[in-house]
Amino acid sequence: MNLPAPPSADALRDALASLLDGLPPRRAAQAVERLIASYRGATPTDSPILRDRADVAAYAAYRMPATFEAVRSALAAFAGAVPGWAPASHLDVGGGTGAATWAVSATWPGEREVTVLDWAEPALAIGREIAEANPALKQARWQRTRIGPGLAPDPVDLVTVSYVLNELTESDRAGLLDAVAHAAGAVVIVEPGTPGGYARVIAARDRLVAAGFRIAAPCPHSAGCPIAPGTDWCHFSARVSRSSLHRQIKGGSLAYEDEKFSYVAAARLPVAPVPARVVRRPQIRKGQVLLDLCETEPSLRRTTVTKRHGDLYRAARDADWGDAWPPADAGEDG
Repeated sequence: MNLPAPPSADALRDALASLLDGLPPRRAAQAVERLIASYRGATPTDSPILRDRADVAAYAAYRMPATFEAVRSALAAFAGAVPGWAPASHLDVGGGTGAATWAVSATWPGEREVTVLDWAEPALAIGREIAEANPALKQARWQRTRIGPGLAPDPVDLVTVSYVLNELTESDRAGLLDAVAHAAGAVVIVEPGTPGGYARVIAARDRLVAAGFRIAAPCPHSAGCPIAPGTDWCHFSARVSRSSLHRQIKGGSLAYEDEKFSYVAAARLPVAPVPARVVRRPQIRKGQVLLDLCETEPSLRRTTVTKRHGDLYRAARDADWGDAWPPADAGEDG
């Protein structure tokens, strides 16, 4: 589901470059290595991973562009299921430096009430600093709060919870999701595109459905996931442009990377999910395209689109992982 970079993506990269001015590359690289080790391990809920400004600067350079693109891809799918709707208020739970707030402003331009909650004060401070480059976020509130079951947010149109659930115990996740479901009109949850991340998303999805939410994306339905537990996992990919400084911190040479993520978007308002969604990279062969689809029934099915399908075949050749199927403007001839 690769989308053109909006102006806010460029503004975010510029803000991150300014943020790292004066920070020795070696120190940033060491902080990144420590952060990777921390995030792969078990982190107590009451122990912030980001300890100081250097940590947060390294984290922002390492993760913000990828988190932004993953959340923006999820929000784009959600926006397609709620045409004409835009949130008047947004709560970013565990938002750190605010990547999801940038993604929301890229999806629905304009100002709104924005609150970012996180346990790490250094992350909030730098998030506030970076947000000066985004006019839609200049009035955002950045609040230090323990993320967990004790959270009691005021009613809000949209809640985002991105790359947070892995940092919580199972019971704290359940408590947080219950609090979010009580307050939110719509919820978008994003986790890493790993079997573990998918499992956390599915557990969150089940809890939201039980609370009365309708699934808007990626699923074409609100029934149970048709993937048999342990056999596979549902995830998607977002392409991330990388600056030269970002490549230096990450130790890579390519101008891009692909961020794998799992997500669920759900709402109490009416939603119009897509008829089917492409859940794997399309396989383009001579005269045909193989599409793996999650469908409304619910079911998983591989379909073959050939040249005899005319416009639909041309659409299939342009289809990407995570796209809706069939495209609204694709007919079938021949």
